[in-house]
Amino acid sequence: MPEAALHLGSGKVRELYSLDDERLLLVASDRISTFDVVLPTDIPDKGRVLTGLSGFWFARTREICENHLLALRSDGRSTECRRLEMLPIECVVRGYLAGSGWKDYTATGTVCGHELPAGLTESAELPEPIFTPATKATTGHDENIDREQAAELVGTDRLAEVEWVAIALYRHAAEHAGQRGILIADTKFEFGVDDEGRLVLGDEALTPDSSRFWPADEYAPGGSQPSFDKQFVRDYCETLGWDKTPPGPELPDSVVTGTRARYVEAFEKLTGISFDAYMADPEVVVR
Repeated sequence: MPEAALHLGSGKVRELYSLDDERLLLVASDRISTFDVVLPTDIPDKGRVLTGLSGFWFARTREICENHLLALRSDGRSTECRRLEMLPIECVVRGYLAGSGWKDYTATGTVCGHELPAGLTESAELPEPIFTPATKATTGHDENIDREQAAELVGTDRLAEVEWVAIALYRHAAEHAGQRGILIADTKFEFGVDDEGRLVLGDEALTPDSSRFWPADEYAPGGSQPSFDKQFVRDYCETLGWDKTPPGPELPDSVVTGTRARYVEAFEKLTGISFDAYMADPEVVVR
């Protein structure tokens, strides 16, 4: 690294460093997690896809919400960013009924307090995008919560702002992605607050790790969908009889290759930039 950086901690995917009192360095590794367990097999270039796509979206959504991005470094996986006080909730927006949202709906007819029409099928498009917050679990799984529970964690006024911004970001990205052949079924945002109390988008944005990306030309509600995200790895792990506790299973070469190809394809479809061009000049995504 070109300057001194103090390692602060490790997440499932990212390493976090302090550069100074105002800046952090996020380094996206090639690790992949499923069911909140980090697997022992890396996906080559995955961290660069996450960093490049996040940079692309950060540069194009500033008018909706400020973000933490200061600079992308030449390795394509490191982001200089502003320090924030992060909010203690995951901010999920769903445009389609999948994952834990589908499970909640089949059990109760609701998702995070949202009453949904009867008779929806798995992967059905929702009448309108919905905001479905979740806890940030330090161990185990995040848990879906309703707006009242979220308000207890961040305050009523801040939650209203977060909900409006998250849905606006989702709508903007979904329109862009739809024009490029990708449906964004759902996505997770993380927000923080800067020194002046302003809401700021942080962490990552609209990547294959934080979103479900479906090929629009293969969309068929009524079951699970093919995807450009880590569902490919989840599906493989589901075939193993694994109990979803550490240690996670090794991935075969076919799953590694297939996952990398899906991540790179999502990057290129959404940005309109070849991955090789990004590798040569990471800042191409923010111009």
